[in-house]
Amino acid sequence: MSVVPADVLPGSALAVDEPAAYAAELGPRARLWPSLAAVYRAQLSRARVARIPLLFVATFQSIGIMILMRGVVDDGAEAQAVVAGSSVLVVAFVALNLLAQYFGQLRASGGLDHYATLPVPPAAVVLGAAGAYASFTVPGTVVTAVFGCVLFGLPLAHLWILVAVIPLAGAALAGLGAALGLLAPRPELATLLGQLGMSAALLLGVLPADRMPEVVRFARDLLPSTYGVEAFARTFGPNPDWAFVLGDLAVCGFVGVVSLAVATWAYRRAAVR
Repeated sequence: MSVVPADVLPGSALAVDEPAAYAAELGPRARLWPSLAAVYRAQLSRARVARIPLLFVATFQSIGIMILMRGVVDDGAEAQAVVAGSSVLVVAFVALNLLAQYFGQLRASGGLDHYATLPVPPAAVVLGAAGAYASFTVPGTVVTAVFGCVLFGLPLAHLWILVAVIPLAGAALAGLGAALGLLAPRPELATLLGQLGMSAALLLGVLPADRMPEVVRFARDLLPSTYGVEAFARTFGPNPDWAFVLGDLAVCGFVGVVSLAVATWAYRRAAVR
């Protein structure tokens, strides 16, 4: 019988403790932009089938509103407000209303726990989902704007401004929708808040501001989508004042940054509960 040292036995405590001293370090946390791209692609593929029918609903809703308003408003500034407001309404329907419902259901079903276990920054989750939902608004917004210009006889020369209006207004409204969905204690309340926000974008964005009472105008100035509507509407004139257009877009972008930051904070708050 041979004597074997205890430190080389497979079941010994020393044999177990020795590899533990050389345990491999954990990998670095995922960076923001690669994580954001991964979440964006995942959300885009997930929502492609479920959200496309709702995008058609949002587009037809905005087109129907413009047809109804055609016999009510006059040409000129009022027509410009209706077309711009109806176009941005497509963004509000998807980025605000649907995103509030999505995050409300995600929080209620425990889906936030899945994202919390991944080495993904909270900002990547919020920005990826917001970007994916806002991307679905592009075709509907363009179709609505072209149809409105033809319907009201407005020029099509400056429709390229939608390249700036859609992402900036989409960021502001998506951040607001995500924050409402994450802060609402129940998914039903998140759905209600999202629909109320979309209704506010409808009433305060589509109707001409000149016909509103002063109190309603003040509420209109607090709505993030208002500045996207104003920037788009200013481009229909024969000589647009680009300084005011850029100013409205800057305000819209600032509100987007703030709303997305609030949504990221709300995500962290909801994920740890």
